[in-house]
Formats: sequence, C-alpha cells, structure tokens
Amino acid sequence: MGATWRHHLAEDGPGRMRIKKHGRMLADAIMVSEPDMLGEGVDDRSPQQLVNTAELPGIVGEAWAMADWHFGYGFPIGGVVATSVDYGESGGGVSPGGVGFDINCGVRLLSTGLSAASTDIRTIIDSLQKSVPAGASSKGGVQLSSTNLDDILSGGAQAASEMGLGSHADLDRLESRGFLETTERALSERALKRGGKSLGTLGSGNHFLEVQVVDTVLDFHTAEEFGLKEGDLTVMIHSGSRGLGHQVCSDHVKNIESNYKQVGSRWVSERWGFDIADRQLACAPIHSVEGRDYIDAMNSAGNFAFANRSALTQRVEESFRGVASIDADIRVTYDVSHNIAKFETHEVHGSNCKCCVHRKGATRAFSGGNPDLADDFQGIGQPVLVPGDMGRASWVLAGPKKGENDAFSSSCHGAGRKLSRTAARNTIDPEALVKELEDMGIIVRAKTRSLLSEEAPEAYKNVDDVVRLTESAGLARPVARLRPLGVIKG
Repeated sequence: MGATWRHHLAEDGPGRMRIKKHGRMLADAIMVSEPDMLGEGVDDRSPQQLVNTAELPGIVGEAWAMADWHFGYGFPIGGVVATSVDYGESGGGVSPGGVGFDINCGVRLLSTGLSAASTDIRTIIDSLQKSVPAGASSKGGVQLSSTNLDDILSGGAQAASEMGLGSHADLDRLESRGFLETTERALSERALKRGGKSLGTLGSGNHFLEVQVVDTVLDFHTAEEFGLKEGDLTVMIHSGSRGLGHQVCSDHVKNIESNYKQVGSRWVSERWGFDIADRQLACAPIHSVEGRDYIDAMNSAGNFAFANRSALTQRVEESFRGVASIDADIRVTYDVSHNIAKFETHEVHGSNCKCCVHRKGATRAFSGGNPDLADDFQGIGQPVLVPGDMGRASWVLAGPKKGENDAFSSSCHGAGRKLSRTAARNTIDPEALVKELEDMGIIVRAKTRSLLSEEAPEAYKNVDDVVRLTESAGLARPVARLRPLGVIKG
C-alpha cells in the first residue's frame, strides 16, 4: 500500500479526503482532493508533510491541505494548521515553516474601468514593463531612509499611503486593512538592508504582474459588488516581502531550530518539551521569547509586503496614465495574503478557540458575517484571489455569505505546482513557450528567459480543477474567471 498514511485514508464528503489520526498525530488531516488524485504513483511527500504538521504541539481542529497542495518547506504548500494560544503555560507552537520564506506573499487585483476589447494591450504591457521593476535584484526600488523603513514596518499600507505610495481610500479593500500589529520590530541589520531598497519591486520566481480580461462571471451580484463585469480589463499583482521577508524567516528558522536536537528520526526540544517529525517544522511556544520575537518580525515583514503591493499599484497607475490614449480608473478590488500566521477565534468542535492560524499557500476566506470584514463585503463574503498560470486563467472567489467554513475560514491560493522547477526547466523550451503564448494572444515580457520554463502552464495544475474542488469542499464559491492577455515576470 506504500506510505503509512494511505492505510488511514478515507473519503470525507465531496472534495475531501481524510487521513485519520495515527502514530504521533494529534489530530486528523484533511486534503481537498478526490480519490483518484491520491492513488498509487502520486508523490507521497506532500501528504506525509501534512501528517507531520498534525503533530504540531497545541494543534486544534484538523490539519488541512487546500486543493492546490504540493511539496514545500516543512509544511506542504496549501497547508493550514491552527495551534491554541492557551495550550499549556506558553501556548502551542508557532512555526516559521508554516508561513514560509516569502512572508505575506499575496495577490492584489485592480480594476481599470476599461474595456479589454477596445484597449491596446501591447502598449499597456510595454508601458508597465518600463514602470515596474522586475527580477531578483532590488534595482529600481524605492530608496527608504531608516525612519521611512521603520514607518513601513510598523504601519504597512497606511504608512505607504502617507508617503504617497498608494491611496488611503484603498485600505478597506486590503486584508487586515494592510496592517499587522508590531511592537519591537527587532529585525537583523541584514533584513533591514535588504528592505531599504526593494520596496515597489516585483521580484522573480512565481511573482508576476498580469493584465487580464474578466472572461466569465458566474455570480453577477457578487461580481458587481467587487467591481467586476465581463469584458473589463483587470491587473493582478503577485508579490510579497522580497529579500526582507526571506531574511526574517531565515534568521528565525536558525534561532528556533537551535533549540532542537535530533533523537533518532525525531527532532526534540528539551527546553520546550516539543517533539516533531521534521526539523523544518521547528516551532517555538507562542508566548516564549522566541515565539513572540518571530511573530513580531513576521508581522513587520507582512507590513512591508502590504506596502510593497501598494507601491506597485502606484507604479501601475503611473504606467496607465503615461499612455495618452487611455483614461483608466484604477481601483483596488482586494488584496490578500497567502503566507502568514494570524491570531483568530474559530469554533473548533463546538467551542470557541483563540488560535494561531498558519496559512502557507492558503488564502483567508471570511464569510459575509465576519465582524472583521470591511463593510463593503458584509453579507457577501471576502474576495479570494486565486492566480492560475499565464496560459489559462485566474479566478476570483468569495467566502461564504454567512457561516465560516470549517477549514479555519481558508481557501486555495493558486493552481499549485505539478512539475518541480528542475523538471520544468529540463522539459520545457522557453522560446517555444513564448511563441505558443503569443499565438494564443498572450503577450509575454520576462527579464530572465529561462525562468519561463519553470512558470509554464504545463508546470501547474489546472486552476479550473482547483476551483471546482474548492467549491465542492464548501470552502469558497466562484465569482469570476479572469483570462490572461499579457504578463510581466522577473
């Protein structure tokens, strides 16, 4: 039968597969999937990673893998795990591996007020390419003084708007209003140096800026409330906290891991009494010095990411204004994070629980009745932005109209990788890919040509299938499908 978890696998309703608690698991695990997706021959690593996360100290409810799950660092990407704030004396574990290295990597969707059919897309793409710095370096970023950087780290998107980067009017359309609470902001000099010149840059890897058309609307009332209608031109930004966030994660992984030693196949912290299956899951108690320091630094990096997407939004606006023949009305539809840990209250097995919800490659999907959701979305549900790949589609979903979903109000965050980056580079010709996309009417601009192979449509699951599974599992409902017209990558 292969991996042990397969002996404990069972269907658990539409779009759900449950791995029942066994071994050292402290909770069941649920994968948003179907039986034929977990058959023999499927890579066992991601489900095993999910099983490992179900051993995290203080876990409450179930460990979840969203429909776009795939192999990651410690946690599977698509993983959602909540740990109790009130577990023991110091709280359950908070794990940097449950957030990832690109802290508050997320997506922002902009409406333009333009008809795609009557807009010169190539001119727009050319203008955006000149205005939006892309690539692994920080060249072209906003140069921040130490005071301005601290303002960004403490104030997020609001601080950016006060600096003229983004609009204050957009804040209600950003998750958490683009702000995460911090106190010390004790980031390393290396992290601060990396953040001092990278604000307003897109980055590389799977980050992108994409011009899209609203191809299909499935929920007309919700789409109207979100400011979307068929035929409209939209812009999607996918970026995060850049080198600053990566450095924050690296620093705290090293610090927290230093409290563990290997005992056989396990990793044990005698200091905290934690025993985990994988070093990459190293966690600190929420209320410990290391836990508090990580959460504070993570929130600081999260604020930087919100501000980064605001600065990128301003560059998009300037780019559109620079095209004399176009009169765009750029507005934020929504901005979501999909790599973050947040303190939230959820009902778990009939009781309210204040917990630390790790979402790694997963999107918050609050219901329209959640008091933390802006007034614009009350009774409707939070927008959930799901980028797909540059050859097929992206989606806008919405959380439930009322009543939170049982995955800690979470949903998928993208299509999910099907091929590793190495496998994609070895099998996909970037020049042939560019021609294929151009033949489909999709304009491609990439600073690093070889990167395109890693980001080819064939390297990803079909996002339409991911959305179908997400809806089937009752986590979010589809609102509109967005088709790519042009893409800019690092």
